[in-house]
Amino acid sequence: MRTALLQSSGRPGSTVENLKVLDEAAGRAAAAGAGLLVTPEMFLTGYAIGDDIARLAEPADGDCADAIAEIATQHGLAIAYGYPERDGDAVFNSAQLISADGTRLADYRKTHLFGCFERDHFTPGDRQVVQAELDGLRVGILICYDVEFPENVRAHALAGTDLLVVPTAQMHPFQFVAESMIPVRAFENQMYVAYVNRVGREGEFEFVGLSTLAGPDGVARTRAGRGAELVLADVDPAFLAASREANPYLTDRRPGLYGSLV
Repeated sequence: MRTALLQSSGRPGSTVENLKVLDEAAGRAAAAGAGLLVTPEMFLTGYAIGDDIARLAEPADGDCADAIAEIATQHGLAIAYGYPERDGDAVFNSAQLISADGTRLADYRKTHLFGCFERDHFTPGDRQVVQAELDGLRVGILICYDVEFPENVRAHALAGTDLLVVPTAQMHPFQFVAESMIPVRAFENQMYVAYVNRVGREGEFEFVGLSTLAGPDGVARTRAGRGAELVLADVDPAFLAASREANPYLTDRRPGLYGSLV
């Protein structure tokens, strides 16, 4: 499945403009043969928008979800996007996967909040593994800081995730996560990882780009630079199956030794 990574910060504070950016990117991705388009963390509204996070937050089945379902249907590709999700009085840092026919397949709430900014504005989620079947692949979702905890990615590996999509807002000076950690996560867990970042400065944050899709061999199939960009790479189920057959990490585990980790 060809996967498109939309590295963009859109226009923080404007869901209308960000939906336009998404629609245009979906058109380009579909024309290039993509079956899935992944956006950064909090793409729908912007990340560093303070109290506007709560004001712009919507339910998982809100108006913007309907608009994105229309974009997915119009262009014939699935979309995974980051957004602030409202559920009663709580606001979650979430990512939702919508299929090419507009069906809502999965909604994930970030479990590991990063820094005071996120802890001030969001409630942490409590489901570690969220997955959906998409074009013969088992797609899982994490968000940014979540992927830096090896336990999270290993849980996905043990649950059979083939492609882990990670909308992110990775900031300076932590670019080593995109450059080094993501390929290692893909290799040690025998999966593809699509890590999709914001770019430029928002408030106190400077986002570093460097979005990548890494394969189970630890090799980046594509890598963006530091500016707004749409990059594409293929997720190959046959290659993944062969890699899993050759790599013994998961079969050589000794869980009985790991009790002290928790």
